Amino acid sequence: MKNEAVTTLKLVLKQNKMSALFPLLHEGFQVSASLGCDIQRLLCDQFGLAPDYLSDRISTIFLDGKPLDDVATAVIRDGSTLALSAAMPGLVGATFRKAGCLAAFRGSITYTQKDDDRETGHDGFVTIKLFNLLISEIGPLFLARGIWVNGHVLEEFFEIHRSDAPMIFKKLEKDGSDLLPHEIVDPGWIKGDTHYFVQVTCES
Repeated sequence: MKNEAVTTLKLVLKQNKMSALFPLLHEGFQVSASLGCDIQRLLCDQFGLAPDYLSDRISTIFLDGKPLDDVATAVIRDGSTLALSAAMPGLVGATFRKAGCLAAFRGSITYTQKDDDRETGHDGFVTIKLFNLLISEIGPLFLARGIWVNGHVLEEFFEIHRSDAPMIFKKLEKDGSDLLPHEIVDPGWIKGDTHYFVQVTCES
């Protein structure tokens, strides 16, 4: 993506239609970020989450596939994948809960900070995955800030919503120019091998 020409899409949805975009979040999406900071600073300082929300609501965090306990020490690198979840039920949920009483049972799968993880002074991309209630609670925050979406994913999304697009979209801009209704319903302009910067808001 670093060498691609950036195509920006701005979607304004009709009232109460934000959930139509949630499937784009479940499989994972990319965001640009300043690297070399810990997860707490990434989520709170860069993405605007309240510290209380991070500590109380986001109970399970995986960094690069490993459960994480300390958000104040684990450092984000270019290409990292960060999975966030609210409380999960049962023994599995209790075991993977950050800094939970059963965290010791995870053994070697728990994320361990490496001495060379701190990369500072440049920006990069992080993949975010949201699960369960977090999709509806903080998904809109990421969508409003802007996410990077692969063209093939966008093609599939618009194909799914081909028939109900007029009921979902109030406005769609591509690089500052309004798209015509038929371009929204039949988006032949999307290139599958291109990444798009997508910002989404709802009409008030």
